[in-house]
Amino acid sequence: MSQDSPQNESECGPSRRASREWWLHVSLLCIPLLAVYLHIPPPQLSPALNTWRASGHFFTFRGNNIFYKESVGVVGSSDVLLLLHGFPTSSYDWYKIWDSLTQRFNRVIALDFLGFGFSDKPRPHRYSIFEQASVVEALIAHLGLSEQRINLLSHDYGDTVALELLYRSDHNRNGHVTINSLCLSNGGIFPETHYPRFLQKVLKDSGFISPVLTRLVNYQLFSRGIRDVFGPYTQPTEAEFWDMWTGIRFNDGNLVMDSVLQYINQRMKHRERWVGALTSSSTPLHMIYGPLDPVNPHPQFIQLYQKLVQRSTVSVLDEHVSHYPQLEDPTGFINAYLSFINSF
Repeated sequence: MSQDSPQNESECGPSRRASREWWLHVSLLCIPLLAVYLHIPPPQLSPALNTWRASGHFFTFRGNNIFYKESVGVVGSSDVLLLLHGFPTSSYDWYKIWDSLTQRFNRVIALDFLGFGFSDKPRPHRYSIFEQASVVEALIAHLGLSEQRINLLSHDYGDTVALELLYRSDHNRNGHVTINSLCLSNGGIFPETHYPRFLQKVLKDSGFISPVLTRLVNYQLFSRGIRDVFGPYTQPTEAEFWDMWTGIRFNDGNLVMDSVLQYINQRMKHRERWVGALTSSSTPLHMIYGPLDPVNPHPQFIQLYQKLVQRSTVSVLDEHVSHYPQLEDPTGFINAYLSFINSF
């Protein structure tokens, strides 16, 4: 057997030390760079987002500021419409159909749920669908509309909040919203036909490392993920993607995404309550559905909906429309909604 000579050993010693010193220098360099990256400031609000925020108001719910926007529309009508947005975006999701809605309703109202958009995003905090429903009830009381029958139009995450409101309304809970009609759109209301995106599954189930992962989510990761839930011919512009991301980063909302995402587990745990409310309610119901949705895929989702919710009417939009129908096909969406709301 050959053995290293003392000369080889003496040559290897300095080489190994040099290698260790190189890695040490690289590590010392990377630590401050990573620290800067993890504390990168949020992007500035675009003129469009600035205008949306400036036209809104805030009210306080359990010590947290909740953003809402309200417009007074048709004179002579008493109809009120409340819009409930999806995850991970905000009330700004409704901007493309806002003016059309104000031409039909006397009051059009949208809020940013706690942890979303311009509302406060407390942490640590146990976010829940039940709390978001209570936020909505508090807003309705704040606006003096507790005795008013409210039309609900919801999307995605907002669909589940709407179902909790429907449950409370049908069971005559104290402080409930009296619902005149409910229109859902592309929400994962059935756990068995809901397919969360990879990043959502990672963030909601990563336990103690989730706070680290939320800091690592950047615009590139976000935009790559959300592009997949828009149709190939209905993609947002780069400016629109940045507006979505800016709304998330506002008030460090990226740092609460793992907590907010527990709504997926809540849907499974409380399926009987929320799906039961949908199947047993006598409230006028409608579903607007973008069939290219990878989160709630066609035809499984819509077939199950029609099977379980036989009293509901359904509008299936163009085959190229995906998970955000109000943004991808605002004309088709508003026509479908107004056809429903004018039918009773």
